[in-house]
Amino acid sequence: MSPTGRSRADLSSARKILILRLRRVGDVVMTLPAVELLKSFLPDASLTYLIEEPYRRLVEGHPFVDQVLSVPEKQDRRGFFSFLRRVRRERFDVLLDFHGGPRASWITAFSGAACKVGYAIRSKGFLYDIRVPRRPEEGTLHSVQTHAALVRALGFDFNDGAIPPLRLPNATPDEKLRLDAMMGEFGLAGGRFVVLHIGAGNAFRDWGADNHAETARRLIRRTGFPIALIGGSADLTRQAEVIAGAVASPDGIAPDRIIGLAGRLNLIETKELIARAGLFIGPDSGPMHIAASTPTPIVAVFGPTLPAHFAPWRTGQRTVILQREMDCRPCKQRECLTHDFRCLKSITPADVESSCLPFLN
Repeated sequence: MSPTGRSRADLSSARKILILRLRRVGDVVMTLPAVELLKSFLPDASLTYLIEEPYRRLVEGHPFVDQVLSVPEKQDRRGFFSFLRRVRRERFDVLLDFHGGPRASWITAFSGAACKVGYAIRSKGFLYDIRVPRRPEEGTLHSVQTHAALVRALGFDFNDGAIPPLRLPNATPDEKLRLDAMMGEFGLAGGRFVVLHIGAGNAFRDWGADNHAETARRLIRRTGFPIALIGGSADLTRQAEVIAGAVASPDGIAPDRIIGLAGRLNLIETKELIARAGLFIGPDSGPMHIAASTPTPIVAVFGPTLPAHFAPWRTGQRTVILQREMDCRPCKQRECLTHDFRCLKSITPADVESSCLPFLN
């Protein structure tokens, strides 16, 4: 992945650096090792992270981010151009665009940064002084490694083994107190409960309410551990379906053993809850990447996306990835050739249960 454009940035006087990744949870989290790497090479530089407001908490208070600029998810033209003027007034020396989307391209173009680094994307690569291929010519690269390549393009020499693990901001005292109270309310003891992410956001990550309910029922029956369901406010209907399915079946479990926390936690409270759990279960998604920043074991269910690109970025043997090898995988994800996402749906609750038990026993 050799960069094009200027072969090396002159960083001798670089004091202000702008990191650009607007959304979403997993995509933001996977930029953070590159941010930490950049700070290790330029400890005296000020790093500003520009992000959309709903995801701000993922970087606010991060030990290697000095300032956060946030922009609303939706903004009228007047407000957006006012924001562009604000960015330009900061007079950044270097901009790293980890995003590459239309809105990020406008910010890059009008930032006034002396050196702009980004991916060699068709019709947008001309915006950057240094361009890095988004995909290698051969083989595969994890998304974290792809982001680190932008740091390497600035002229820093390191191997992939030097890329740090995921690190998220610590919970504030108020966030910890709030979570303490919630765990006390539902009788969740540290290390003796399971977090199950039931959200999906799109069809190719949606494992189904029935599968979630049966998985919860199986694990509660086998281990006695309660199951805490997590997701966003948009997952409240799914949460009700999962709880009803787990409780109402002939071999259903007691209602107090499955706890609905969807929509009740912010992103860092979610990290704190997972860190206190005995196990995290979920699809290839933002919460899975949040879980990878904790020591908690992970059982991850993958559909059409490949773990080579998006597996939890961590070392050790505390991660199990469940996937089905198929001729049509990977695919365009939103257009399933078989119209049923069988690569995902053929993974069964029994498969998940057997992967979880070694961690819970």
